Amino acid sequence: MLKRVKYLLSLFGLLFLADKIRFHVHYLISSAKRKKFRHEYPEVKLPPDYLIYESFKLDYHKYFYGGRETARWVIGHLEKHLHLDHVRILDWGCGPARVVRHLPDLLKPGCQIFGTDYNPASIQWDQDNIPQVTFSLNRLEPPLPYPGHFFDAVYGISIFTHLSEKLHYAWYSELVRLTRPGGIIILTMQGRAFTGKLTLAEKEIFDQGRLVVRGHAKIGHRTYSAFHPEKFIRELSRENTVAGFEAGGVSNGQPVQDVWIIRV
Repeated sequence: MLKRVKYLLSLFGLLFLADKIRFHVHYLISSAKRKKFRHEYPEVKLPPDYLIYESFKLDYHKYFYGGRETARWVIGHLEKHLHLDHVRILDWGCGPARVVRHLPDLLKPGCQIFGTDYNPASIQWDQDNIPQVTFSLNRLEPPLPYPGHFFDAVYGISIFTHLSEKLHYAWYSELVRLTRPGGIIILTMQGRAFTGKLTLAEKEIFDQGRLVVRGHAKIGHRTYSAFHPEKFIRELSRENTVAGFEAGGVSNGQPVQDVWIIRV
């Protein structure tokens, strides 16, 4: 029933409005928990609440400490393929710095960390509060303001999940352009573990190996959703090497995104 409701809201372009209402509900429900976090961790700089909600739910602890764990997860994948010494790393779609803010403290001195996002409010907050990282504002379409082969590694966590099919091709080409030969791109996608969210018609498209895009919302926003068959991603990355693939499963009743490691 819930799946059908979400599909109808998407079909009639009401997902954004419903999501804004959901934010205000979560804001009220989480008031005591957020106040407790600010009291216990007054030194932690926090973005405005809606920016946190857009990037990863309205939970200060998951934003900050969960972001640190994800940063460790990114480093764990990278160090399997690269020597993380004086490297340049880009967080593509960094939002309010949930993950990238932790990298300078977790990597060796001499590494250069960058973040980019299309949301001007997120980038303004990042630039004002996270001086150890170099941030830039991008448009919804490429290019990014960096020369070719500039980065040793690029990662995008649940970014392709909010893009149209046309932008999948455009952005994948751009990420390859930015990454040096031998460098690594880490991407997470809504793979087969997410097919329970699809209608029967959408699942049929997915099973054919075609990208499923649930539009009728603002491209790039959390309410715009794309679902990625393995066949589609292998075709998208066919001119590069898939250095690793981890199919998502289910954790605590929630689907987990696929992880793709691409060597340029």
